[in-house]
Amino acid sequence: MDFQTLIVNGYANDKEALLTRTKTLLDAARAKGIKVVYVVVGFRPGYPEVSARNMIFHTIKESGRFASSDANAEIHSGVSPLSGEPVVTKHRVGAFAGTDLEMILRANNIDTLLLTGIATSGVVLSTVRHAADADYRLIVVKDCCSDADEEVQRVLVEKVFARQATVVTTDEVIAALA
Repeated sequence: MDFQTLIVNGYANDKEALLTRTKTLLDAARAKGIKVVYVVVGFRPGYPEVSARNMIFHTIKESGRFASSDANAEIHSGVSPLSGEPVVTKHRVGAFAGTDLEMILRANNIDTLLLTGIATSGVVLSTVRHAADADYRLIVVKDCCSDADEEVQRVLVEKVFARQATVVTTDEVIAALA
C-alpha cells in the first residue's frame, strides 16, 4: 500500500532494503498464485474528493501532489505491478474507505490479507483497523512496512498490530509459503 515514488522517497526508512524485501515478497507470493493488489493514493483533477475540513488531504490538495497526472504518484519502479494486477486508488488514509477494494477481495474469495505499506502509522494502521473489524485474517509483514518515525513503527508492529493481526517478517512468510 502506498509504495508510490513520492511516499517511498519521503517517508521510507532504508528505502532500498525495504524495496528489495517487498519485491522478494511479491515474487514469492506470485509464484504461489497469491493475488497481489496494489493500493495507491490519488485524486482527480481539481481534487473533488478533498474537503477543506480534511487536514491531511487539504494540504495535499494545496500542494498539487498525487494528482492523476503526477509522475511522483506512480508506483515505485522497484515494486511495479504486473499486467492484470489491480491497482486500487484511495482518497483517504485507509485502503477501504471509498474504494472498491472490498469488492475485489470478495469477488476473489479472499479472506486473508498480507499487508505491507508506507506509512505504518497511516495506511497500514487504518487498513488493519478496518480489515480486522470486517473479519479479515490479517498478516502484517513488518519489515515491508515503514514509517518516518522509528519509535511509532516499533510500537505499532510490536504492541498495536499484534492485537488484531499476526505480525511476521518477509523471511517468515516465504518459509511458510515453501
